[in-house]
Amino acid sequence: MQADDRGDRTELSTVVSRLADDEPLDRSTRARLVGRLAVLMAGRSRRLYDAVLEVAPHVPIRDRETLRAHHRNLDDDDLAQVLIANATRVTGAIGAAGGLLSTVEMAAPPALLTAPVQVAAETLAVVAVELKLVAELHELYGRAPAGTPAVRAASYLGAWARRRGLDPFAAGGGIGGVISGAARRELRQRLLRRAGRNLTTVVPFLAGAVAGAALNQRETRRLGERIAADLRRPGTRG
Repeated sequence: MQADDRGDRTELSTVVSRLADDEPLDRSTRARLVGRLAVLMAGRSRRLYDAVLEVAPHVPIRDRETLRAHHRNLDDDDLAQVLIANATRVTGAIGAAGGLLSTVEMAAPPALLTAPVQVAAETLAVVAVELKLVAELHELYGRAPAGTPAVRAASYLGAWARRRGLDPFAAGGGIGGVISGAARRELRQRLLRRAGRNLTTVVPFLAGAVAGAALNQRETRRLGERIAADLRRPGTRG
């Protein structure tokens, strides 16, 4: 039982990481991954909040050196725009995949493809992409927090929930700062609002795919632009 649970947790993180990656995926593959995510969440009766905390430390983050190595001809602000555009493309594709999952029988049993489970799965994937974006923007601008992967993930979740860059002079709350007190409520409320917006993807036929893609693109771009504006070095603000 414990071994099954560990394998289940590992697969959850693996599926989320694949969905969050910049690697191009065809629409049916992405829809199957979202469907598999729905199965994993429904199978353990995972709540969205708990699933986000579970996968956050395992989202792959590129450091500044890796980002710069891939884009040597760009300055930091231009590279930030590339990261935002890439994340926007990926979350838009996840929204479209969610709409496709509503109309085509995919890899998940139909009984598990209820609206709440599907929305939770899509929202988890989108949050992972946006968390990756938030973290890599901090890396790019030299504002990444110190600590273990769990502590860093907690800090980035706080930045994601607040829609603000991290204050380098503020005391870090670690994972406890996310799962207790005001920060816990803030994260829960932000997840509930985002999940509510993602209900558009369960609209039948292609309308759901179009609405889901547009919604995710708009929200991800807004988040990225706001975080980048917070993180720009003095003298670069408009």
